[in-house]
Amino acid sequence: MPKSNSDVHLVGSVPLASATEVFRRSAERLDQHICRYPDGETGDRTNWIGWQLPKLAASKGLVSVAAEDHDYGTTGLVGLAGSDAEVEITNLGYRDAALASYAEFTELKSQGVVAAGSRFQVCLPTPLAPVHLYVQPKDRVVLEEIYEAALLREVGELIGAIPDNELAIQWDTAIEFGVLEGVFPTYLTDPSRQITERLVRLGEAIPAKVELGYHLCYGDAGHQHFVEPNDMSKLVAIANAVSAALTRSIDWIHMPVPRNRSDDSYFQPLSELTLDTATKLYLGLIHASDGEAGGIARIEAAKKFCADFGIATECGLGRRPAESIPELLELHQKLAQRL
Repeated sequence: MPKSNSDVHLVGSVPLASATEVFRRSAERLDQHICRYPDGETGDRTNWIGWQLPKLAASKGLVSVAAEDHDYGTTGLVGLAGSDAEVEITNLGYRDAALASYAEFTELKSQGVVAAGSRFQVCLPTPLAPVHLYVQPKDRVVLEEIYEAALLREVGELIGAIPDNELAIQWDTAIEFGVLEGVFPTYLTDPSRQITERLVRLGEAIPAKVELGYHLCYGDAGHQHFVEPNDMSKLVAIANAVSAALTRSIDWIHMPVPRNRSDDSYFQPLSELTLDTATKLYLGLIHASDGEAGGIARIEAAKKFCADFGIATECGLGRRPAESIPELLELHQKLAQRL
């Protein structure tokens, strides 16, 4: 049975052909190092939340409007069909995708391909993300509440269908850091407080026996952040605030490490981290571009300020070529042995 606090974390997306292939490839290289398996967000879900735009556009009471240019790309937008429009979001697709992948996961468990004690990891966007990216500004306040209710309804349904001791849920937290860094214009009036409140509310929606994690992120479109963080201070501040406010435990928190940062100044805020002892920290310090040597340098720098952590890539792997995945999983394995 894998360790509950495993030393490697797979962030989410993996650009392979199917969930079964993702599970098999992950198990081949990392079975002794991971305790949770994401399905790779394959098919329509490859580009994180891009598949949510047509889901929203097809919802009752919403219509497509002009595209928007911003610092992180150009996207289509939706808005209310009218001031008195009645909005119904009936199927975001996350429940259906999770249940289909879980069926593949359980089949591989029965074959002994995936360890019996492993959990199926479902990665979900916070509602703030699709609302900020795909809803016109004047309708975001209204539609965030509606989207959150629809997403949590699907989460509740998949929790009801998957045994608690086989399920782990990760909230992907990216747009929030664009807001905190001033990159994304926002309707939030007190971003730090309101983002914390939202992340706590999402965490409280997950039963205590289901594992809960947060992937904190600075974006990865074109393998670039929407802004380069000066250090880990905002990541640590949000992690501390959410951990302190939640009434249930957090099983893991993942934080990114840019590939050009192995300096003490980036990692120093980790000395202020106040997570519960039940929470495993994963640092996204694995980068294919500088391989084992770069990973070791970042591990050694982080150890000066945090004695116990696991490792991961900085973000999901979905925007990489599929042929690069075996070598990258092998790099996970090599660096895990250096912890």
